[in-house]
Amino acid sequence: MNDSTATPIALSESLNALKAHVNNTLIGQSQVVEQVLIAMLAGGHVLIEGVPGLGKTLLVETLSSGIGSQFKRIQFTPDLMPADVTGHVLFDMAQSKFVLKQGPVFTNLLLADEINRAPAKTQAALLEVMQENQVTLDGKSIQVEQPFMVLATQNPIEQEGTYALPEAELDRFIIKIHIDYPSLEDEIKLATHNAAQAKVTTEKAVKQLIDIPAAQMECAAIEVDQSVAGYAVNLARETRNTTLLRHGAGPRASIALIRCAKALALINGEKFVTPDDVKSMALPVLRHRVILAPEVEIDGLKVDDVLRSLLEKVDAPRS
Repeated sequence: MNDSTATPIALSESLNALKAHVNNTLIGQSQVVEQVLIAMLAGGHVLIEGVPGLGKTLLVETLSSGIGSQFKRIQFTPDLMPADVTGHVLFDMAQSKFVLKQGPVFTNLLLADEINRAPAKTQAALLEVMQENQVTLDGKSIQVEQPFMVLATQNPIEQEGTYALPEAELDRFIIKIHIDYPSLEDEIKLATHNAAQAKVTTEKAVKQLIDIPAAQMECAAIEVDQSVAGYAVNLARETRNTTLLRHGAGPRASIALIRCAKALALINGEKFVTPDDVKSMALPVLRHRVILAPEVEIDGLKVDDVLRSLLEKVDAPRS
């Protein structure tokens, strides 16, 4: 689909077709799939937290086939170097000159698997490309192809041999998604589906179900009333006005919240953002941008628990 003037309803139908394509392969994770699509439409990157074996690689591979794009994967390890991510310049003996070897970031969808297993200097290799959509090698800035999206994963259980993601890097992710085990019914479907074949594979040559850059332009054009924008800002500011959090969300969170709310409205076939769109995206947008106060953490409360309580305190504008 290449018509940039398509109606929100037509785009919604295309997006639902893409969702169905991914959900047919990644069984039992429909909410995760929708949130990844929201991040893609908003032009952002995703941090996915969940234990191994829940289909994170399959998610990215299937999504890539559905939009007709390239997909690459980096397994982050303690000995991974920045050049292994971005690329490097080397001397070619046959040509007697230095040549540029591009790294795996030169793709459309990049899966940064277990990103917190690499040290900070290697994690930092992604900062420029995530923010500027370019990589600087040997003093030259090289643009990556569009669409470009980083989907990073981390295991919430294992702490040994991992490095905490710095706040500057966390802020580059537009949303953080929690991926959990599927329901009993979905897990039975998953087990039956996988047991029926030797290996789960995705179609390599799938018709492009939607033109993502065109959809991103339509997403940016979705209308946001001033009162709804104010609601998004107030939600972010409330995280800075509570003693339950040691560190609240900054202005970038408000921007991300509005962008994701626009994407949700587009998926739903709407022409404007509602307060419910903003509220629905508050947790995935804010949860990785705030830090619990020590006493709250000791009491066993989770970030999502605190954010839900703050959501109840901020009045939404009436439609």
